[in-house]
Amino acid sequence: MNIPLAIWVVWAVVLFWAVGAYNRLVRLRSQAIAAFAPLEMQFTQYVTLVLGSFALPSDDEEAGLRAGVLAAARQFESSLKAARTHPLDALAMRALQTAHETLCESWSRLRDEPPDLAGEPLPAVLQQQWEHITLQAANAKQEFNRLVQDYNDAIVQFPAHLLAWLFGFKPAQTIT
Repeated sequence: MNIPLAIWVVWAVVLFWAVGAYNRLVRLRSQAIAAFAPLEMQFTQYVTLVLGSFALPSDDEEAGLRAGVLAAARQFESSLKAARTHPLDALAMRALQTAHETLCESWSRLRDEPPDLAGEPLPAVLQQQWEHITLQAANAKQEFNRLVQDYNDAIVQFPAHLLAWLFGFKPAQTIT
């Protein structure tokens, strides 16, 4: 069995390309997963702020708004735990995004509540902390989304798309 040298060279080139492309996909996926840690840290600060700052007051209407923020924070915490184990899973990230939006909406409703005799429903210090966390989270979210987009772009490029399909690389979900 005499195989010409040219065929061996072609096979070697294809093999080396495949190994390189696979390593690139693994590296991009790892970078996207690693970028979730700073985002998770910022998101955890939302939960810490809400759960550490609110005790239910006696006023029924304000109690309802605060209870809504507390419930949204607990749901966000649960979604964050699920996303922590699978940070590139589209369903987990959609659930996290929905929980984050719900928490932000609940916070906004409480913030926009008119003041009563006891003062503002949301102390200025808490609002400043919230805004600081939001700014930090936006930076972490931007970096995470950039790396996820790089990963997603890599798995749809031909011919790396064939390796992505073969080895089960799936598109990841960004967070808006």
